[in-house]
Amino acid sequence: MNFGTIYGVGLGPGDTDLMTLRAHRLLTGAQHVAYFRKAGRPGQARRIAQDLIPEGAAEIAMEYPVTTEIPLSDPRYNEILSAFYADCTAQLRALAESGQDVVVLCEGDPFFYGSFMHLHSRLKEVVQVVVVPAITGMSAAWTATDQPVTWGDDVLSTLMGTLPENELVRHMKAADAIVIMKIGRNIGKVRRALQSAGRYENAWLVEYASMPGQTVQKLSETGEKVTPYFSIVIVHGQGRRP
Repeated sequence: MNFGTIYGVGLGPGDTDLMTLRAHRLLTGAQHVAYFRKAGRPGQARRIAQDLIPEGAAEIAMEYPVTTEIPLSDPRYNEILSAFYADCTAQLRALAESGQDVVVLCEGDPFFYGSFMHLHSRLKEVVQVVVVPAITGMSAAWTATDQPVTWGDDVLSTLMGTLPENELVRHMKAADAIVIMKIGRNIGKVRRALQSAGRYENAWLVEYASMPGQTVQKLSETGEKVTPYFSIVIVHGQGRRP
């Protein structure tokens, strides 16, 4: 019996013009399309792909059981999410074993902090899984500032706003160029860490990079605003150049 294939398809940062040709081809020819979303929401990956999903394609909405309701440090968080990913895996595996191909929509690149990685690790030994890489959200963010993010030998660090403040400061001091993701409610901590590391005045805040509503501002000029989920802070390197 011929098994189907699970495709983890990177959609890029949000603008469909930045999607790869391979992602476009797989998506427009898909018979089964799966995507993650928060309960009650359409899902960002689904929104990006909405005009490309073929009419009649079967859609599989994988709804997170928790997002921010339980602290990351609570053991229940991993237990609940692990069970959720196991259920998603079983559903996709059943389709593949029945000979069906499934396109799983992934925001940005599937292997860059994405939920698809948790499916990939559970599926790769039992069915064929193909990953289609894509432009990351941080690439779109630094491009939106119209400045190179690294020069010469600059060291780039990608940090999560969820890290403890002292860890953020340590990494910020060590890096030449910085990308900070997962900001949202962590914006106050991120501001303090940048100030402690002496990097605050050179930081930029990019919201909705490459999406409708994109904004680019110096972080120091944004006041105390609350940042949306799709926001990234950039500190550009200033290294060696001819």
